[in-house]
Amino acid sequence: MRDPYTVLGVSKSASEAEVKSAFRKLAKQYHPDRNANDPKAKERFSEINNAYEILGDKDKRGKFDRGEIDAEGKPKFQGFEGFSGGAGGPGGHPFGHGGAEGFSFGFGSGGRGNGGADDILSDLLRGFSGGRRSGRGSAPGGRDVTGEVTITLEELAKGATKRVGMPDGRSLDVKIPAWIGEGKTIRLAGQGEGGAMGGKRGDVLLTVRYAPHPRFAIEGNSLRVRVPVSLADAVLGGALRVPTLSGEVEMSIPAGTSGGKNFRLRGQGLQDEHGRGDILVGIDIQIPDDPDLIALMQRKRR
Repeated sequence: MRDPYTVLGVSKSASEAEVKSAFRKLAKQYHPDRNANDPKAKERFSEINNAYEILGDKDKRGKFDRGEIDAEGKPKFQGFEGFSGGAGGPGGHPFGHGGAEGFSFGFGSGGRGNGGADDILSDLLRGFSGGRRSGRGSAPGGRDVTGEVTITLEELAKGATKRVGMPDGRSLDVKIPAWIGEGKTIRLAGQGEGGAMGGKRGDVLLTVRYAPHPRFAIEGNSLRVRVPVSLADAVLGGALRVPTLSGEVEMSIPAGTSGGKNFRLRGQGLQDEHGRGDILVGIDIQIPDDPDLIALMQRKRR
């Protein structure tokens, strides 16, 4: 994966605001809904999202700048003191590293400790203890694997299935239920790191994130959108097409509608424990670039 600074087109000294601005601009430009005929747009959009997952998070950005994680958000294995690189993954890691574009993973605090050299040595020593195991008499379980999965608002409205690449090279198809709240965690039991000596696997814990939308802004369980309206429709009244998460709908505006006025489409927003929110429609009146009309208005002004 490319350097996230290169992907977003910002320098390493860019401020949080500059990073966010660059991301929003590119996400809007390459959103799949606006590039239906460009098969590479979806791939570019995913790359932009991945880059912002690193640079938009202060902690992850710091780790990336210090070389602690790579461009996919995965830890860079540094090796153990006194050990040289052997077989396995990058840097001689005995287990290697996998993963899929768009997802970042780490090891959680569950399972068997913090994963340091002492833990690995303890596991090896237990293998020579004459079959005796500590705890409740079972093999030590594996650690939980944590990560994030990003979905669009359209996927949120109908549910989705996402393929997630694991650090050990496996791929999992994860069902994302419709209307799941941002920040909620999906637990995949028994899909985490394998335990030593055949011990039970840990779990996978995926935190759900919403991808920024090129048109909608989220306000609680409502969505806000701005729609252009011709001057004639604003003066005389008319119908306009308003986007929703399930397609466009027609809405009528009355005669004499002024710029900046807001209308409400009920029950077209996000679903939460309080019910379905609304879409708040802001009106942007488009002044025609018509020399004759401008001249007529100038004469009337005199």
